[in-house]
Amino acid sequence: MTQSRRQKKWLPHFSALDPGYHRAVVNISVIGTGYVGLVVGACLAETGHDVVCADVDEGKVACLNQGEIPIYEPGLEPMVRHNLAEGRLRFTTDVAQAVRDSRIIFVAVGTPPGEDGSADLQHVLAVAGTIGRAMNGDKIVITKSTVPVGTADKVRQAIAVDATHSFHVCSNPEFLKEGAAVEDFMKPDRVVLGVDDPGAAEVLRTLFEPFVRTGHQIMIMDVASAEITKYAANAMLATRISFMNAVARLCAATGADVDQVRTGIGSDSRIGPNFLFPGVGYGGSCFPKDVKALIRTSNQLGLDASILEAVEAVNDSQKRLLLDAIVARFGDDLSSRIYAIWGLAFKPNTDDMRDAPSLVTMEGLIERGARVVVHDPVAIEEARRRLGDRVEYQENNYVALEGADALVIHTEWHPYRRPDFPRMKELLLQPVIFDGRNLYKTEMMEAHGFEYHSIGKPLVAMSGDRE
Repeated sequence: MTQSRRQKKWLPHFSALDPGYHRAVVNISVIGTGYVGLVVGACLAETGHDVVCADVDEGKVACLNQGEIPIYEPGLEPMVRHNLAEGRLRFTTDVAQAVRDSRIIFVAVGTPPGEDGSADLQHVLAVAGTIGRAMNGDKIVITKSTVPVGTADKVRQAIAVDATHSFHVCSNPEFLKEGAAVEDFMKPDRVVLGVDDPGAAEVLRTLFEPFVRTGHQIMIMDVASAEITKYAANAMLATRISFMNAVARLCAATGADVDQVRTGIGSDSRIGPNFLFPGVGYGGSCFPKDVKALIRTSNQLGLDASILEAVEAVNDSQKRLLLDAIVARFGDDLSSRIYAIWGLAFKPNTDDMRDAPSLVTMEGLIERGARVVVHDPVAIEEARRRLGDRVEYQENNYVALEGADALVIHTEWHPYRRPDFPRMKELLLQPVIFDGRNLYKTEMMEAHGFEYHSIGKPLVAMSGDRE
């Protein structure tokens, strides 16, 4: 019997006339209260649905029920508090009861990369087993976690072991940018739905229609295509970043200015300007993990993954760029040196330091005996959790500069974009800046007398050197 025929034994056609799926308010559960699950739950509650978010972490759930969220994401905490107060959103540790209370179930638990780069599906499949045991009626189960192609089939099988009611498994990959996740969910570029049942497709189209009223698309496709779409999108963006970083190295070696090259490339309508900014590599929870997973999937299928392997290799090398530049400038023994770090998160408007390039720089400086003083508008507590007392923390970015041999910039937070350069020059022991985000124009740095190391642009030599 084929897989599709096996599915039909326990996956009926969901009728478009079923009133339970077309009420103005739908009972929804979101399993997992991480970054994705919180945003999904809060935004669906914001549009009037009754939402319960379930997680096994008792401490996290207790905080969430008080309106306290464990991550920094602009706009999310007030949305959570508002919908808690309105009674449309609640949090629980009883996953099975959350399943019983809902008709539509989003699975949004973590899929961390294994040692071989493959996505770890143990939490997804554990939730699937719980769904199967707890089902008290027909359900639509939606995988929201980033999962490799073929995961929906595994979820179906895990649910079917104990299921006594019919159900349908769909894929709805997320395309949320950290720092703009609420806006991305409420006004998405597109909604991708992997569905293989017409009735379920109509149910989900109705659920997501309020978010695409400005004309953006709801794309209905088969489940496997939806699963691959997520990985392919992130891999393409990661490829653009690594490509531009390789171009930046070429510019540095030849004396070209990467900003001019980037503008020339981005003006081509076939290419466009997005994700062509050179820097110290990508980090966060998505790009590194998803590129690794796509490489692993390709290798398992005997396919050539050399493009993605090159993307990953360039990124790994790029993360060492500032550290290598510091060592080239000051030598390998940094035991008498102090370095100020501005920006710890992998990007602005988040406290996420997963795979952040700043970690590579800081670890390298610490290993060489340097004293490291750090500042970040929101990621200080996350840094404390990761680094403990191995670095010094400052709440004010200018205080971090006092007596430092150089400033190292890792995150393009807005307060860093237009700083007080004369004040910086007075505070630094030497007016030396290593800028991993190309925040400043070289002519401005030259006018202020800084030695300025950037990505893919000519070095600005120091004037008025102070030792």
